[in-house]
Amino acid sequence: MRKYLLSKVTIYAVTFFVAVTLDWAIPRFMPGDPIAILISRMSTLPQSAQVLYSYFYHAFGLNEPLWKQYLNFWAALLQGDLGVSIYLYPRRVADIIFSALPYDIILLYPAVISSWIVGNLLGALAARSRFLDSVTLPVFYFLNASPYFWLAIVLQWNFTVTLPVFPPSGAYTPGHIPSLTLDFVVDFLYHYILPFLSIFLVSLGGWAIGMRNMIIYEIESDYIRYLESLGVPRSLQLNYAFKNSILPQITGLALQMGTVVTGAITTEVVFSYPGLGYILMQGILNEDYFLIQGCFLFIVLLVLASNFVIDLLYAVIDPRIRVATVGE
Repeated sequence: MRKYLLSKVTIYAVTFFVAVTLDWAIPRFMPGDPIAILISRMSTLPQSAQVLYSYFYHAFGLNEPLWKQYLNFWAALLQGDLGVSIYLYPRRVADIIFSALPYDIILLYPAVISSWIVGNLLGALAARSRFLDSVTLPVFYFLNASPYFWLAIVLQWNFTVTLPVFPPSGAYTPGHIPSLTLDFVVDFLYHYILPFLSIFLVSLGGWAIGMRNMIIYEIESDYIRYLESLGVPRSLQLNYAFKNSILPQITGLALQMGTVVTGAITTEVVFSYPGLGYILMQGILNEDYFLIQGCFLFIVLLVLASNFVIDLLYAVIDPRIRVATVGE
């Protein structure tokens, strides 16, 4: 188990280094000038604008050569400093992200895990009943093929415009102060339902289809036919088939974390939900290098941490993975 952990930590450390390097490089190679955008928001005389431009350009370290900016970035990152946002100057990037991160954790993980559980159960039930399979399979395919942003727009249009049941945007009603009072929690859940459903429903279709296909494959396998010839009850056969089918679904959960994070970004943009996705979009629109870097860094950390936990769980559940990886 120690060798398995060491190999996984090495792989994730290399992945983190490459991802963070790309995270630093991509914003700097985008066309545009973030300092010019910052100055354009200030109503100043042309002479003052030139002075301010020079000041901010040096203050953000953009006058340094790229290789030195890269080293400065790593030196600051290792000290936990993500810099100052250009768009939301003078707020620090870490403060902006920590204020948005709870919204992502509350939205993303419940939606992903609940869709995984419900989707696998529905897929298993559909594989056992032809009638249920014929009714639910088209729905599963439709949900699986729906882009996150499209389903978010459909839900928003139907339940905020056509049938105004839920609020169209935001995480809570303006004027409310975030707190653990009953009034705020109810208002928060009221705003939470549509973003949650848009991620939950799209993920649900894929899990259900995957489990249905895996169960059908297992039912047709030789060991199930052997159990059938021995007179083993059908429910016990399906139980074995479900246990063998759940392992690939756990692998799929790890692989899907990256795409789900991307889906959460578009969902947050549609609903103006103040998570990392919404903040990241504001950073991209205003070419804020430091805000983009910080948001991508936390997204990378979320995806790597989620995959690492899934890898550890997988090694515990299926020892064949551990043996195949380190040969013990």
